[in-house]
Amino acid sequence: MRAGLGQFFRRAVLLGALGSLVVIPGPVGCGRRSPRPGPARQVIQNIGSDTMVNLAQAWAEAYEQVAPEVSVEVSGGGSGLGIAALLNGTADIANSSRRIEPEEKARITERTGREPREFLVGFDALSIYVHRNNPLEEISLEDLHDIYAEGGPIDRWSQLGVRSIPGARTDRIIRVSRQNNSGTYHYFRDVVCGRTGDFKLGSLDMNGSKDVVELVSRTPAAIGYSGLGYQTDQVKMLRVCRRRGQRGVLPSVATTLDQTYPIARPMFMYTPGEPPPPVRRYLDWVLSPAGQRIVEQTGYIPLRPAATTAAR
Repeated sequence: MRAGLGQFFRRAVLLGALGSLVVIPGPVGCGRRSPRPGPARQVIQNIGSDTMVNLAQAWAEAYEQVAPEVSVEVSGGGSGLGIAALLNGTADIANSSRRIEPEEKARITERTGREPREFLVGFDALSIYVHRNNPLEEISLEDLHDIYAEGGPIDRWSQLGVRSIPGARTDRIIRVSRQNNSGTYHYFRDVVCGRTGDFKLGSLDMNGSKDVVELVSRTPAAIGYSGLGYQTDQVKMLRVCRRRGQRGVLPSVATTLDQTYPIARPMFMYTPGEPPPPVRRYLDWVLSPAGQRIVEQTGYIPLRPAATTAAR
């Protein structure tokens, strides 16, 4: 894939109609940014998915170049937190790496009198990460089930044919996961454990997508799952296949869109009912070619043109 895919600490900002790219170094924070001084500006509160927070921040900064009268304030915390913010009336837009649940939609509609509106804004390939010294190159969904799911029999690397991992003090697999307010947690659990299954106890549950990759990078015996855009040189992405004995594929734009990569998912933005004009203009820009180029530049998978038209 393109250079800099895993450098989540760099933000690519597209300057609208000029089409020029400015790369601004520095870590992307999950907290709200302070509005610029000057005349009062229209503020859009955008809260939710930790997986999407780097992308949402890049969108917000690029949009302020296009519409300087608008300030998009971005907060992470998880898809569940974003959906709860819609319920509480504290978010104009909720970012979610999972589809809103029927009971969540019903509660929001009952509380606010407005049914949440869904906007498909891109895709994420949920990647499987191991330490860069781990000799394993691919894994199946069946293996992942047996590693992560309740009752799964795999708990040692030797059961996967890995004789030793340089730097590892133990053969035992250290499972890294997310906390249960995360859309990533729910999506991975459904795919790997099944709709009625659950995770084994004893995993290391992290607050954020970045935290998962950082822990795996420091822990030779670890395995974890996180977004494609969080790859670094300190970890290895595994090829993934559906069943043992099949040929695995790496996550990418192509393998996500042709559905050969088996752990890819849509990313959504939700509004409490039909969005007001300033929010609608922002969402239209997110779905425009300029907004979708930022999806790709930050390591996610943009919509195809036909899907962008349908989303609008």
